[in-house]
Amino acid sequence: MKRPAAFIDRDGVKNVEHDYVYKIADFEWVPGVFDGLRRLQSAGFALIVVTNQAGIAKGYYAESDFDRLTAHMLEQLTAEGIQIEKVYHCPHHPRAARADLRRNCACRKPAPGMLLQAASDLGLDLARSVLVGDKSSDVEAGRAAGVARCVLVRSGHTFSLADQALADACVDDLAAAAIWLTEPGDGIAGNADNNYHTARPEGMHRPYSGPDSLKT
Repeated sequence: MKRPAAFIDRDGVKNVEHDYVYKIADFEWVPGVFDGLRRLQSAGFALIVVTNQAGIAKGYYAESDFDRLTAHMLEQLTAEGIQIEKVYHCPHHPRAARADLRRNCACRKPAPGMLLQAASDLGLDLARSVLVGDKSSDVEAGRAAGVARCVLVRSGHTFSLADQALADACVDDLAAAAIWLTEPGDGIAGNADNNYHTARPEGMHRPYSGPDSLKT
């Protein structure tokens, strides 16, 4: 049986958003990330990182810098009992400084290429999968790939009301997203200070209680 996945953006979702993070010294975890990832993992989701890395195309840092930071990130997650199945990144950009990376590719979000490649590589069930990101391009990639639920978090980029309308929910961070995706109807949904936002029009949104709720 194919597994469901949680596709998770990196900058602004896992780590604090600083423009073009590639140095280990600049990598700072968003509070609650470990708890959120463990919760998704325990719910049966394969954890997949999908990240645009335009800084490579623009010449700000090299693939080797990205690989070094990725190894650091995975080492810390492993120490916390969290298994990332695979990290996918897009190094392209249509206005890249590097000619070899200057293209309109199928992998740079909002295109769904990284998600589709992961589904092919790892045998994932996209119709029972979810995505957590901090930009509309993340949600658009999830929709194009056919994932079940897309959640925006406020821990990264600022997004507009129009961006919110694309998502199934908008919450503060990955920890809150994990709770919403695994235990709908708890304290988050009714939080009076608007930590939770259901964005889909009435009738298009149904409660989501993890990957098992989408079995057919």
